[in-house]
Amino acid sequence: MPHNRRTQHPGLAGLLVIAVAFTALQLTAVTGRASPDSKNYLSYALSLSGESRAEAGRRAIAYSCESGQHAPLDTIPWTSRKAAGETEAQCVRRLTDSVAYWTRNGNTSGMTAPFANQRFMAIFEARPGYPLFLVPFVTAFGAVWGLWLAGLLVALAGAVCVLLTLRAAGASRRAGLAGAALYLALPTGTVAMNPLSDGLSLALGTVVVLGCTLLLRERPSDTSGAGAGRGAEAAGTRTRAGRRAEAAGPRVGVGRWADAAGTRTGAALVVGGLALMFLVRYSQALLLAAALAGVLAARAAWSHRKGRRSTPVLRAAGLCALLAALVYAGAHLLSWPMGQDSAQDLLTHHYQRPDRPDPWPEFFARERVFWWAWLKRQATYPFLPVLLALSVLALGKRRSAVLPVAVGAGAAGLLNQAGHPNLDQLLGHRLIVFVWLLPVLAVPLLLDRSRPGGSSPLPAQPKKVGGGQRDGTVRVVQQAGEGA
Repeated sequence: MPHNRRTQHPGLAGLLVIAVAFTALQLTAVTGRASPDSKNYLSYALSLSGESRAEAGRRAIAYSCESGQHAPLDTIPWTSRKAAGETEAQCVRRLTDSVAYWTRNGNTSGMTAPFANQRFMAIFEARPGYPLFLVPFVTAFGAVWGLWLAGLLVALAGAVCVLLTLRAAGASRRAGLAGAALYLALPTGTVAMNPLSDGLSLALGTVVVLGCTLLLRERPSDTSGAGAGRGAEAAGTRTRAGRRAEAAGPRVGVGRWADAAGTRTGAALVVGGLALMFLVRYSQALLLAAALAGVLAARAAWSHRKGRRSTPVLRAAGLCALLAALVYAGAHLLSWPMGQDSAQDLLTHHYQRPDRPDPWPEFFARERVFWWAWLKRQATYPFLPVLLALSVLALGKRRSAVLPVAVGAGAAGLLNQAGHPNLDQLLGHRLIVFVWLLPVLAVPLLLDRSRPGGSSPLPAQPKKVGGGQRDGTVRVVQQAGEGA
């Protein structure tokens, strides 16, 4: 028992150190993170907590304008101020006048304060999950500390899910901790801390990724009863897999949970994660489910061509496809804004100009402009391209259940950004943030030694050895009567 406690400490201590270091860094910027959309979510949460719509709007304006005074305009690609130099009082007056204007012009219902026209605010009315999540935090700690603590919890939860995902895929403790650290250090951690729905959506996306990984991995059949109690264990020759397992130490704590979790747990995580994402940011839930379904279906077809077992991959692809259809149907039945509305929002400056009769030619022209500018920026600051290149290297050198899932999550990020080709978002990461999950989940695998012949990172299926049975990890077990 003492030995088990000692072996748990490195992993738990490493995770604790990462969490404490991240928390300490975030204490340097408790405020100053608000974007123009933050006040919409905050006013919704305050309305849910029992505040009147007018009071919720007033408190949201106060938070947004105070945060704007701390936002470093040269490093954060959004700010609550329209121009550098606007004082807090000027910001409050501007937003208060805007609320009064839109109230006079018909925006008199809904949970969010009337910061804009009713059609634009309907986008935030269709995302009740994040404001509902904020209610206990802003009620107990106020707007500033409540939003900060909510972001911290979301960020750390995502990091833990990344660690669990890598361990479930058979990665070492070192690789799992590296993945958690990368999640917090890269833009995924920054987006998670921002007072917007993107962070909670990302954390729930990591839950879906964990579930898909559990569905895809190959689990050894239970052979605990084969020969158990029928003879004494003999000191057999250890396999290379056994030596690696012993060098890594016994899998306890997180590793033990990752080993024990099965396909039912995986399916529950996928369904539950996407169901909650539907309430938080349904468009991202739809894109994540569709991207995972497409990538996993392609993976199943490739496995079938290679003569490999593709049933688990097909089942996961089918589940994601079914959930994508349900998300789309649910949003349609609730009359939530869809793709056409998003295109009109972009082209009419939040519906303040007349709708385009046919928005798609102009929308695709914006796509070309945006992605050309994005590629030029990546060439100038090639941090993401380098990480993606390392991810491709991991794809080529490792066989792991997490890799196709990571590719699907990354594709969801590209699709989400493609739905919003706004040059104002060129310097930001929140719309494309899911693409960073690919290096977060793939690059840490390079820390582990590659298996001979690209074998699965999970324990091998039991094989017969002479009259006994090898368990694929540690030793040869002799049946009763052998060597007598």
